[in-house]
Amino acid sequence: MAEIGTLALILLATAVAGHFSARLNFPPVIGQLLVGVVLGPAMLNWVKPGSLVEIFSELGVVILMFIGGLESDLRLLKKYLKPSLLVAVAGMIFPIVGAYLVGQSFGLNHLENMFLGVIFAATSVSISVEVLKNMRQLDTPEGTTILGAAVVDDVLSIIVLSVLVSFAGNKIAAGNARPLWMSLLLQVAFFIVLFVVSRWGVPHLMRLGERWLIPVAETVMALILCLGAAYLAESVGLSSAIGAFFAGLAVGQTDFRQKVDREIEPVGYAIFIPVFFVSVGLNMTMTGLVEDFGLFAVLTIVGTLTKWGGSALGAGVAKFNLNSSSMIGAGMISRGEMALIIAQMGFNAHLLSTDNYSAVIGAIVVTTLMAPFILRAEIKHLAKNNQNSN
Repeated sequence: MAEIGTLALILLATAVAGHFSARLNFPPVIGQLLVGVVLGPAMLNWVKPGSLVEIFSELGVVILMFIGGLESDLRLLKKYLKPSLLVAVAGMIFPIVGAYLVGQSFGLNHLENMFLGVIFAATSVSISVEVLKNMRQLDTPEGTTILGAAVVDDVLSIIVLSVLVSFAGNKIAAGNARPLWMSLLLQVAFFIVLFVVSRWGVPHLMRLGERWLIPVAETVMALILCLGAAYLAESVGLSSAIGAFFAGLAVGQTDFRQKVDREIEPVGYAIFIPVFFVSVGLNMTMTGLVEDFGLFAVLTIVGTLTKWGGSALGAGVAKFNLNSSSMIGAGMISRGEMALIIAQMGFNAHLLSTDNYSAVIGAIVVTTLMAPFILRAEIKHLAKNNQNSN
């Protein structure tokens, strides 16, 4: 019964924190993350990581990634495929190299350095979308390129993370693990099966679900596909998030996309997703942040500049002018929930040590808070230059 009370406290605190975050024009995820820090061992010690929190947290990641796949617009990606690819790839290479070198300079091991790179290569476009909407830039070439690049970025980040998790799993489990070649073979087979089922099976399964004489039948079928894909991904050594994400992409290409999205969001955002973000904060300690302040500060600076500069360079290669390229780069800075998901999954897979966890989470939070202000400034700068040129 104590765990039920803990859950009630978490939901109350995240609702209040999310409300005030939104009032201050910050993403609600920041408030939810801070709830974990305040209620957890770092400060009040009222909530501790336990079985219920861990289960709800894992389901939160799966549902969040499913929604991310569901809302990814592949038609948009096809339209701006070339600039989106250039922005996404350049915007990943620079942070991966930059974060790797930062980790190396602070004495981290090779695997942990690689993982730092994956964390800071990720982009959370949801925060940038709000800024673009408010400033009426969402349907411009720059705004569309940011959205398309974010889709590519998410897919590439999840795939690279899954490879690292698989490698770490083999390394940690030692003799009990499958040979690496067998794991890679199973993972390739998984993607082939996933493609075939997504292309031809999912539309039929969704139509089958529509005939069930139960409430929200289509959403139940979508959740079965989501959880099934997440389970299969985990069983071949990949992260459950990648299965959920691609299941969301598949369902998103059917006629049931809007209905499922409308019905599944309340399930996720009412309970499971807030618990996930709180669980991230529960593992963070103020002592760890103070002790690793140097790593936190350098990661924040390098993470911001490499993502901004790398994405801007990719946009420049795609024939955008200097001001437009800078705006696109600014739109890719935000890490938000995507980086937090990767950090937490890597922490659970022993890719990130407890000693450095707080510094990494702190850097993600600060870059996320900075991103909307930088993007707003870049949009105004671009508009001013366009007026002057006219």
